[in-house]
Parts: sequence; structure tokens; C-alpha cells
Amino acid sequence: MTTFLEWFEQLKKITTKEQLYTFLFKLPKGGDLHNHLDGSTSPEWWFKAATDKTMNGGKKFFTRTQNLKCQDNNEPFLAYKNLRESSYNQLSDCVKLEYEPISTLNEEHKRNWLSSLKLDTSDKGCDEFFECIFPRLLDLRQDLELLTESLVENMRQLGDEGVRYLETIMNPFRFQDVNGNLINSETVASHFRQRLSQPDALATGVTVRFQLFVMRFAPDAEQQIEDAYAFVAAHRDLWVGVNLVGREDNEQGQPLRFLNTFRKLRRTYSGIQLSIHAGETAKPNNYIRNTLLLGATRIGHGINLISDPETMLLMRNSKYLVEINLISNRLLGYVPDLSLHPFPEYLRIGIPVCLNTDDRGIWDSNMTDEYYTAVRLFNLSWNEIVQLGHNSLEYSFVESEVKAKLLADYQVDIAKFEQKYLAEDWVEKLEDVKPVSSGYAEKNFGINF
Repeated sequence: MTTFLEWFEQLKKITTKEQLYTFLFKLPKGGDLHNHLDGSTSPEWWFKAATDKTMNGGKKFFTRTQNLKCQDNNEPFLAYKNLRESSYNQLSDCVKLEYEPISTLNEEHKRNWLSSLKLDTSDKGCDEFFECIFPRLLDLRQDLELLTESLVENMRQLGDEGVRYLETIMNPFRFQDVNGNLINSETVASHFRQRLSQPDALATGVTVRFQLFVMRFAPDAEQQIEDAYAFVAAHRDLWVGVNLVGREDNEQGQPLRFLNTFRKLRRTYSGIQLSIHAGETAKPNNYIRNTLLLGATRIGHGINLISDPETMLLMRNSKYLVEINLISNRLLGYVPDLSLHPFPEYLRIGIPVCLNTDDRGIWDSNMTDEYYTAVRLFNLSWNEIVQLGHNSLEYSFVESEVKAKLLADYQVDIAKFEQKYLAEDWVEKLEDVKPVSSGYAEKNFGINF
């Protein structure tokens, strides 16, 4: 009798690209462990949220469409920077003329506005991502109601793809009300807790937990880490870890800067998990090893681990996981040719890995794109695919009893999936699936559903 492992090897050879994509869309995928909430929301959703008063509670947002070179404005020009109404009202009369309501944009400006929040052309890369896109989003992503609704939308989309756990990176200290005043972090926690208990959120089938992030190069990053530990310790029902984010080419964010801070905090707090961005560069350095020294058990990206053989040996068959982000690494220019990505080397020598979406709204991609890329480029076996999903739950920071249920449910879902598609009528069953492809899939795979 043919096993599913054997059948999958045949499937890779005989399916069309559309059939393989559909198969992987339906695949149970476990969790998404490396996910930035504000970067995971599509520009189309942001546009609707900024212009639909039934979604945003009647708020008005403005965007910068021209540069009048006002003498009273020393701020560098950033096209399509978005402001809430209270921020707009603080501008000088001249600078106000550079902005217009997002709801009144003509078709050309709307196209450009949407494009301004994506890495959709070859001339956009790392600098555009870090220095332009997130500053453009500032007042939108600091709106508590909008970001909460974007979370539920992300849960729905990921749930449709077979993802059952989302561990997203979010900072509860940065939200502002309509007047630009900071919202108390307790209010933020209560708001997310209440929204996640609503029927539509529960219906997605996705369990959510948060990591609290700190910008590694901030002048007061040490104090922010202390604040993050205190908050996570007091809100362990939803917040499960701390993350350091930000460009590694900024020397102010090198890992050993924070060694004493983390050691100090471990004298007071127990059970605070660390997943830290490290090795998001092809340039060799010792950042990953130093990040493990900080106490991290998960490494975000880990591209240049391949150039650190001693740390590779340390991480083989270990309790350390590398969060792989294939599409992110390509679009940001860290691994322009994904066929040369170190992911398969890590996977096949026993370094625990999983696939993740990172900032999929900005990539215009989804989780299926990550799996499709990995299968096509690296000829993943069925056992490897299942292991990736298992790792994404096994190495999650969710509380142990919830993790046990997620893992058990994953095994059941995989068994049902194998039983369903190890059949003579598998083609007909695939035709019943209604996949949703991404802009990335259309542009790079020639797949459009």
C-alpha cells in the first residue's frame, strides 16, 4: 500500500503549479511565530479602514500627496505619510495644503498610496521598508481600534490557510487616542482581551499570543526591556515573550549591549521567553551566538548562522529554533536568490526551523507562499513539511496546556488531511478547495485565483 510520504513524491511531479498551490493552501500549517502585526496587514485593508467610517468609528485620516517646500517645515518629505485628524490640525497652514483626506484620493493617488505600503517594485528594498513604510503607517498603526480589527482580519486569513496559532509582535505602550494622547497599557490589554473573546475572532480557529517588542537601537532600550518584562509578567494570559527588533546594521543595537540588563531581570522574573531578531544579514558576525547568550531560545531570521559553524553545531538537535522568513529575506535583499538560502541546510542537519510570514502585508504574500517556495526550491519531503508545522507549535511560547492541545489537534488534522488526499479522487477534492492567492504568488509564481 502506498504511503502518503511516497504519494507526495509523486504529487510533486504530476501536479500543475495551481494544484500544488491549492494543496499547500489547504495544508494544516501549525503556527506563525515570526509575525509583525502592523506589517502583516494589507494596504487594501488599511485603506478601507482609514476611509470607511463604519470601520473606524467616524475618524478622519489624511495623507501627504505633495511637497510645497514650506519654510516652516524642516521635516524631510515623505510621500503618503498618514496622519490622524488631530495630528493634521497641528500642522501649519502651508503644510496642511500638502495633505488631503485619504477618503478623497483620486484613482492615481489611491494606486500610489497602496503601492507606498508595499515592496512591489525592484527599486524598493531594506531602506524603503525600514525608513519609509513604517513611518507612513505611524498614526494608523497607533490606533488601538484599527490595529485590533487588523488582528482579527489576520486571524481570519491565516485560519483560512490552515494556521492555528499566531504569535505576533506588538507593543502595548505605543497606542494613542484621537487626540494623540497615550492610552494606558492596561486599557490596551483589556481591549485586546475583549476583542479576542468575540464570536468572529473565535470562529477563525486561531489561538493568539503576543510578544512585546523593543527597538534595539533606542537610546533607552534597556529601560524599555525592563518595562516589557514587568508588563509580560503581569499579563501572561496573552503576552508570552519579549523580542528585540530593528536593523542590525545599527551598531547601537548589538546584542551584548543588553547582556547585563537581561541578567539583572532574570534575578526577579522567571518564565519570560525571548525570541530575538538576529543574523538578518549575509554579513558574517557573532550576533546569533551573542543573542543566545542573552537567553533567547528562538532566533528570528538567522541567515548568517551558516557562516558561524560553532554556533551551528550548538544549535543542532537542540532546544533553539530559527524562525525562517524566506520571502522577507528575498525582498529586503538579504538573500536575493532564494535557491541559495541556508534554510534547507539548517533543516537537514537538524537545526529546528519553521516557516513564517514576517510582514506579509508589505510583501503582499501569505503563509502558503512560504511553503510553496520551500517545496519548489528545496524539494521538501512530506515528513519535512509535517516537521515544520510541528516545530511551529512545539517551540511556541504559549502555555503548556494550550500547546499540548494545539499539538494534538495538529496531529489529528494532518492524519485527516492524509486520509482525504491519499485517494484516487484527490484531483476532484482539490477542485473543491477555494484558495486565495496573493500578489506575490501572481507576480513570482504566475498563480492567480
